[in-house]
Amino acid sequence: MTIQQALRAATARLQSISPTARLDAELLLAHILGWSRARVVAEREVVLTPAQQEAFGALVARRAAREPVAYLIGHWPFFGLDLVVDRRVLIPRPETEVLVELALAEARRYSGTQITIADIGMGSGAIAIALAIHVPNATVYGVDRSADALAVAALNVARYNLSDRVVLLEGDLLTPLPGPVDLIVSNPPYTILAEVDEGVYRYEPHLALDGGSDGLDCYRRLIAAAPAYLKPGGAILLEIGAWQAEAVVHLINQAFLHAEVGVQRDLTGRDRVVWARNRDVIR
Repeated sequence: MTIQQALRAATARLQSISPTARLDAELLLAHILGWSRARVVAEREVVLTPAQQEAFGALVARRAAREPVAYLIGHWPFFGLDLVVDRRVLIPRPETEVLVELALAEARRYSGTQITIADIGMGSGAIAIALAIHVPNATVYGVDRSADALAVAALNVARYNLSDRVVLLEGDLLTPLPGPVDLIVSNPPYTILAEVDEGVYRYEPHLALDGGSDGLDCYRRLIAAAPAYLKPGGAILLEIGAWQAEAVVHLINQAFLHAEVGVQRDLTGRDRVVWARNRDVIR
């Protein structure tokens, strides 16, 4: 069987469960061969060995059972990074890059001075690592209550040689922080589990997904605590579900006496990030 034949058969098998069936097949075969996806596409007449066919077939079968490609190949791209991922962490989504871009814009206000950033619910470390790489004057605290998630984050922090500037802290929300910070960023759990995609529900960690009956449980607790953990002039940026902007803005207005508040949409035009810049600190 040639690469082209294997990809055609795999794509046909995956079409009913994945809108990116061909891409999925190419990524899985690239993983088996140890090649880039571009090489797989280019060398489509190469004949696979029986062992390669068997290994590829096993991965396609798992993908047909809705197991995410990221977990099958063990890594996933985010903001120009290549991150280790497995079932202990949520798979980084491209829409979260909007949160990183806004955080970078906020961090530029501190050019030439040291800045402290807290990534709450860091998971794989995607946000914290992207910020640390692009803000060399930053110390980033990555907080997660899952020791398993922090173990994955540690692999990624070490991979990018950032152990001196990305500090991993285990605990609930803001409580592990050593003191107030300049910037809080978070992609908290905001889904209603009963409404998530079957593959996401079956394979991705519920701790990183479950936002309670209305998706706002984590926001209520995080926003209420945030003013005491922000320095004067500091900012908080929160990824949200597309339906949550009004509710999250309301929570921020309740918690902060004086703050600039805004909502940023993603490339699809959906509300994606709520941000607030603090002018007072509630103690």
